Amino acid sequence: MNPGTSRHERLTFLAGVVRREADHLAWTDARVYAAGLTLSDVASLRQQPEKAEQIDAFVARFGRLQDTLAGALLPRLLEGLLEPVGSVLDNLNRAERLGWVKSASDWARLRLLRNRMVHEYVEDAQELLDALLLAHEAVADLLDATARMTLAADRLAGGSGSGSGSGMVA
Repeated sequence: MNPGTSRHERLTFLAGVVRREADHLAWTDARVYAAGLTLSDVASLRQQPEKAEQIDAFVARFGRLQDTLAGALLPRLLEGLLEPVGSVLDNLNRAERLGWVKSASDWARLRLLRNRMVHEYVEDAQELLDALLLAHEAVADLLDATARMTLAADRLAGGSGSGSGSGMVA
């Protein structure tokens, strides 16, 4: 995006980015967890490079979607509604109030979970498995937040979303 890009174009662009990121996370989630994920799987990742790459992709996509939603799209949505933009936690609290995320505190816990998946990767197979299973359970919430925020972006940008253009999602 260039510096002359309008707010509406930026929202449309970011909504497209997070939709693609959500699709990629959903695909990777389905691949990693299709046959279940066990402690034995996680403990033997050094002997299973394909599985290790799938898990790496899942962790990266989980974190990337979270980062793009909270760090890029959410502030632009708040600006579009003439809401104050503050810290990530302040913004997430506003997103919760607007119905875009289920819980700001849960979102913060997901951020810590992402860090656990990255830092515990080599050290403790059980800790990594626990974190991966929690992240798998949280994918639905990330995808829901994606749907709600991209709908709000479409409405604010004057796109195909329906409604008054307030950015509110029922």
